[in-house]
Amino acid sequence: MTAYVMLDAKMQKTGCGYALSLINGRYKMSILHWLAEKTVLRYNELKRYLGGISHKTLSLSLKELEADGLVLRTEYPQIPPKVEYRLSSKGKSLIPILDTLCVWGEEHRPGGPSENS
Repeated sequence: MTAYVMLDAKMQKTGCGYALSLINGRYKMSILHWLAEKTVLRYNELKRYLGGISHKTLSLSLKELEADGLVLRTEYPQIPPKVEYRLSSKGKSLIPILDTLCVWGEEHRPGGPSENS
């Protein structure tokens, strides 16, 4: 158990550990995907695209992505309030990596091309 904790602590100090910490969470990669796909989305639009996500989970995920510098939040001073979300340049730079991860997943998922060959 001690070796595992030490290994995990060292992993957090690596580039890989940092990158994984940014996308860790059930919906973060999906949020990044939809923002890359649609460029700019309002909160309720994003919630519709994500399906079964709760308001609390979406709100928390967006706050974390914003705090990590991957998502930009723009609030317009009007009534009713209007808030838009978009990828930052840091977030945009992550998209090709996520796309590559998705390709790998398609090739190796159960029932995917590599299993049928």
